[in-house]
Amino acid sequence: MNKKKIFNDPVYGFVTIPTELLFDLIEHPYFQRLRRIQQLGLTGFVYPGALHTRFHHALGAMHLMQLALRTLKDKGVPVSAAEGEAALAAILLHDIGHGPLSHALETAIFQDVPHEQLSLFLMQRLNETFGGRLTLAIEIFEDTYGRPFFHQLVSSQLDMDRLDYLNRDSFYTGVEEGRPGADRLIKMLRVVDEQLVLEEKAVYSVENFLVSRRLMYWQVYLHKTVTSAEQMVIRTVQRARDLTRQGVAVPANSCLGFFLGQAVTLADFAADPKILSRFVELDDYDIWSAVKGWATHPDVVLSYLAKSLLNRNLLKIVIASAPFDDDFKLGIQELIAEHFRLPPAEAALLMIAGRLSNSAYDARSQEPINILTKKGEVVNVMDASDLPNIRALSQRVDKFYICYPKEII
Repeated sequence: MNKKKIFNDPVYGFVTIPTELLFDLIEHPYFQRLRRIQQLGLTGFVYPGALHTRFHHALGAMHLMQLALRTLKDKGVPVSAAEGEAALAAILLHDIGHGPLSHALETAIFQDVPHEQLSLFLMQRLNETFGGRLTLAIEIFEDTYGRPFFHQLVSSQLDMDRLDYLNRDSFYTGVEEGRPGADRLIKMLRVVDEQLVLEEKAVYSVENFLVSRRLMYWQVYLHKTVTSAEQMVIRTVQRARDLTRQGVAVPANSCLGFFLGQAVTLADFAADPKILSRFVELDDYDIWSAVKGWATHPDVVLSYLAKSLLNRNLLKIVIASAPFDDDFKLGIQELIAEHFRLPPAEAALLMIAGRLSNSAYDARSQEPINILTKKGEVVNVMDASDLPNIRALSQRVDKFYICYPKEII
């Protein structure tokens, strides 16, 4: 069987699968599951074209990794065939542990179980399946390999993951300003003392990348309507979970029902392989199928939220620069209780308050974006730029929101 396949990607054009191992990983059910998990969760409620999946993103990130490794090799960085394949496998599988609706349900179903750790568990299981051929990829993913720049290409403040999701998300949402200039950034990559750096002439390209990232967060990822929709689906699943654990019958398939019925921790995943097997059966379709069933549930809170999601009757959201005071929130809860004839504890479930944070660059990180100056010095990009923008982009901006049913207005 010919495993040297080519995908036609709408963002980059032709994307090649260079080795048989990578082809076999893509064909594996764990990876095929990513076709059924949307990259941007409920962002399609605002940007109708944003229906691309984690499958698309993983292939795109692998393509950018190929370009980056080719650039580094052209500049004299030694990269063996085994290292190249391992780096491609690591970036290909970096999101394989994502749950349904991407980030939206990480806290609603599990207890402190980050998707990165689930990705590692699945990579370790795949390593057994493939006879240890992913050992080096796992070392790169965990940053235990002796050449750190490989891990930095997979996970850092300027990695192939971020470059692809900004490129891809701006393409599918139509937000042209979000394009990060990935081609030029990749061409400017260098390695110094096994650490990833950029040439000095890339300073303004880095600035453009950070501006694009901040813009995409406010305009897409943290868009107020997207925030309302994502908080609604989180609260919907939380309500279904709480009712299930109180003994109330809540329809769900066996895998979703398992996670609704018990608090599963990271330690549980590590101790019981069957839990991970249940997890890889979950995808977006399970959630939406359940939500359709919950729309007619006798519980007022669950049925209201489920029906509202199906019909895109989203909670009204108000954004402010300071936290909402307790009296204001109490007043909203009282209006909800009166309108829906709910006890105070249940009325509180239809009001959601929280904080949105946006920081395009963490200048104090142990892994900053480093620039190689013409004098041969390696410096933080914030110190290399003569413009104030990068320093400003490193400042965290917080906004506060409150969501509540429109019917009470």
